[in-house]
Amino acid sequence: MGAGSINNPQKEYHLEITLSNKENRKAMMELLKSLEIQVKTLDLAIYLKDGEEISRFLALIGAAKAVMEFEDIRIQKEMRGRVNRLVNCETANLNKTINASIEQIAAIKKLQETGKLQKLDDNLKEIAILRLENPDMSLLELGKKLNEPLGKSGVNYRLKKIMEIAKEET
Repeated sequence: MGAGSINNPQKEYHLEITLSNKENRKAMMELLKSLEIQVKTLDLAIYLKDGEEISRFLALIGAAKAVMEFEDIRIQKEMRGRVNRLVNCETANLNKTINASIEQIAAIKKLQETGKLQKLDDNLKEIAILRLENPDMSLLELGKKLNEPLGKSGVNYRLKKIMEIAKEET
């Protein structure tokens, strides 16, 4: 334990042990391999980069308190990563919904200005009015508000049709 170091696991996972000669390095590698702990080498050093492997190594050498602290940090780091991924995914989905809604509303307003909105068939007119009244609703939510409820793909089809008709006006 006196010939090695471990990084702060909040930043990165890295445990390294520097041995006095190649024979000792080889013996240590064989011992760890027999215990199914995969190590990498660089000169006279062996190192671990995987959090699970580091935790197993610490347990092997009897550093129970260090294992508990290391695992606590690993769990917190993993949870923060999951929360960040979920937030990023939700933000991307929300942005996508908002941008699509803006385009749809612009197309519907264009049809209103040209008087073409009133000439649309009842199904297209109904979804167009719903979209204008509910700019922040998802397609699924819009579909549930229709007189004859539709799924997401049906609502998407109708809104795309409206956008195509609006494009023909340019």
